[in-house]
Amino acid sequence: MDFKSSDTVTGPRKEDHLPHTAQAAVKIVIVGGFGVGKTTMVGSVSEIKPLTTEETMTQAGVGVDDNYGSESKTATTVAMDFGRISITDQLVLYLFGTPGQERFWFLWNGLFEGALGAVVLIDTRRLEVSFDVMGRLEERGVPFIVAVNSFPDAPRYPVEELRTALDLGEDIPIVDCDARRRASSRDTLMTLMRFLHSLAMSGALR
Repeated sequence: MDFKSSDTVTGPRKEDHLPHTAQAAVKIVIVGGFGVGKTTMVGSVSEIKPLTTEETMTQAGVGVDDNYGSESKTATTVAMDFGRISITDQLVLYLFGTPGQERFWFLWNGLFEGALGAVVLIDTRRLEVSFDVMGRLEERGVPFIVAVNSFPDAPRYPVEELRTALDLGEDIPIVDCDARRRASSRDTLMTLMRFLHSLAMSGALR
């Protein structure tokens, strides 16, 4: 079969190439319940075109998926989101966003494999969906921080009230985040990296 030159697979785009100065790469997972903004966060902060596996929501999810607070969503992640960001010239983060719907959680174990840390995105309108998420990270021994994503109609609580409601220790950072904004998402990732560095310095990071 003859192919036109435009059909030839030439490999990654130039802008997707790993910086030649990169010396270390770290896998980070972004987790949370359905509709908390994981795909948005990966897309806003990734320096390459993110890989997404969103599919149109169908009647199959009615009565199965809890979409409270996200009723307007028409698509959902069914496998993962993937992006990349260079924190410094030498350090690159590979970002993996997990599917939020509980029926896809069986995929999480593979995504957690080799992850150095995680960002748990939460929606204060649905705090209860965060418990299983954090429990799974704790079971796997993956350190995490909590990022409160900004939704216009979501209630705001003092950090200590959130810490109590989520039953979090004093050492786990809780930060505000607007997943739509690159700077805010990057700041959240930097908070995670500082937290991981402190754990490494104390000998608590395995």
